[in-house]
Amino acid sequence: MSAMKDLQPRHFRWRMEGEVAVVCLDRPERKNPLSFDSYAELRDTFRELVYADDVKAVVFTSNGGNFCSGGDVHEIIGPLLQRDMKGLLEFTRMTGDLVKAIRGCPQPVIAAIDGVCVGAGAMIALASDLRLGTPGAKTAFLFTRVGLAGCDMGACALLPRVIGQGRAAELLFTGRSMSAEEGERWGFFNRLAEPAAVEGEAIALAQQLAAGPNFGHMMTKTMLNQEWSMSIEQAVEAEAQAQAICMQTRDFQRAYDAFVAKAKPAFAGD
Repeated sequence: MSAMKDLQPRHFRWRMEGEVAVVCLDRPERKNPLSFDSYAELRDTFRELVYADDVKAVVFTSNGGNFCSGGDVHEIIGPLLQRDMKGLLEFTRMTGDLVKAIRGCPQPVIAAIDGVCVGAGAMIALASDLRLGTPGAKTAFLFTRVGLAGCDMGACALLPRVIGQGRAAELLFTGRSMSAEEGERWGFFNRLAEPAAVEGEAIALAQQLAAGPNFGHMMTKTMLNQEWSMSIEQAVEAEAQAQAICMQTRDFQRAYDAFVAKAKPAFAGD
């Protein structure tokens, strides 16, 4: 297992709050656009979290009043116009790999969203397990605005599952902004908080999850991902097997012992 508490990324910010990693993009003067380098480094970091035993949850937060303005127009879109089909596919697969890495890491990922959250930034938020927003959060899947399809980075699979097919279709066809009130009402946001409080609330929630049971959280995330493509019968059987595995953990024993002692269990993730 690897330790990531001393990670020093070049293209985004990273800090540890106990066992919670707090991540944000670091170009607030431009509302935090992504570059080729930040895409790749974020992808590699979330992939590495699979092997990290010192990170129990992740908060992807805003910086300077905004979450992310998507791919940088000059640093990404301009150069893409010079690429051939192979080069374009390398890029689109890389961006999709970031979504897969966020969804594939065992830790719960919570997005704390203030201000602009558009394009690829909206997809990072959508790929997260939980989303907290502010009243000023503006989320948009802008891909049709630049002449592309709404099906980018898994949007057509993920968004309907979160907010429903019809609402997702509207946002993906039009590229319009979803208000914070709509986002909360539709289930995109788990809840809203004031800008000064949203990161703290996300970290507090992440720390609550980080307290465990961590193996159980990993299994919950795994099954939430895998059961999309299962029948009900397959899902029930898969959960029977998953829960039987969890019953072999020491955390299961700790929970029982704490119940008998009328105490709060101290989970250790094993």
